[in-house]
Amino acid sequence: MFDAFRRLRTDWPRRGWSWDSRLSCIASTFSTDMESIARGVALAAFPAEWVPRTLPTSPPNVQELAERCGGLRAGQSLFSGLGVGRVFAFGLWWPWGDGVSVSLRVGLSGIDDNHDMMNRFRDVFGVTM
Repeated sequence: MFDAFRRLRTDWPRRGWSWDSRLSCIASTFSTDMESIARGVALAAFPAEWVPRTLPTSPPNVQELAERCGGLRAGQSLFSGLGVGRVFAFGLWWPWGDGVSVSLRVGLSGIDDNHDMMNRFRDVFGVTM
């Protein structure tokens, strides 16, 4: 899982990541001209993509995460990745609606902000709370 995070950080077309305390994850915002590159990097890191139409067929833990994040709207995706026990990696693809910006939020579901695994995750991206 952490190897996928390292590749994501290395291949990401933007260098700035920040902590999103509302969703306990990291975030990067980029312009839509980078969208195809960024989407390719995200899909390499996360093997499953869920959209509003397919979310009802996703595993229960993915559906619970989507609900905690406010659900998925048109154009948004929830990526899910490898896991360890109850913990799994996720990505939230959120176009801003202005036609100019998109955010990718990346996190670990199933643990709290102070868990050792979460600290290691933030270290990979060079982000502090």
